Amino acid sequence: MQTIEKVKDINKKNEVIRSAIRLFNMSGYTGTSVRAIANDAGVNIALISYYFGGKKGLLEYLMSSFFEGYLDEMESAIEQTTHLEPLLCTRLIQIADRMIRYQQRYFYLSRCVHREMTLDTNLIREFMASYLMKEKYLLEMVFKQEESNHVAIPTDILVMQYRDMIIMPFLHPQYIRRIHDLQPHEDYFRKYYLQYIKYWADQLFAQIS
Repeated sequence: MQTIEKVKDINKKNEVIRSAIRLFNMSGYTGTSVRAIANDAGVNIALISYYFGGKKGLLEYLMSSFFEGYLDEMESAIEQTTHLEPLLCTRLIQIADRMIRYQQRYFYLSRCVHREMTLDTNLIREFMASYLMKEKYLLEMVFKQEESNHVAIPTDILVMQYRDMIIMPFLHPQYIRRIHDLQPHEDYFRKYYLQYIKYWADQLFAQIS
């Protein structure tokens, strides 16, 4: 009986998470009430405070979960490609591929997190000072590993350009869908989009790899 109750408890928590992701995507964090999340998940409103400490705690949980997985994936991709692939251009494509796959796997969560990160709140500042600073450090290491890098572009600009290409489809999915009739969560889009990132990398780094 105790095991069954635990399973039910986990299922309710997962329903809250799914509902929050869906509603945050539709109406944004500020436009979504705790009651709306509870109603959509089919749970008592008090459970959201019990599981997450309220709506802010729920958002923090979602964003932390996303970034911890995101940075683990990035760190693993960088480490693997550093050992196996000598060409910087190829490493950049392989890392981008892994990161786009990750965001496709958690498409709606990715969209929700990237959109919230454009706002200026205390919570977002905390995430920038922790998760995004680590992301910056990891990407800087990729470009700085190339000791013969003679590209006349500062490393911080390269990091910003590369990162923007990786997250753009998940920051602006509606634009991509409605205006360009492409589906950023589909596998064909990833293959198509990686060709552009490859072109960017080839133009900048083929001469030095």
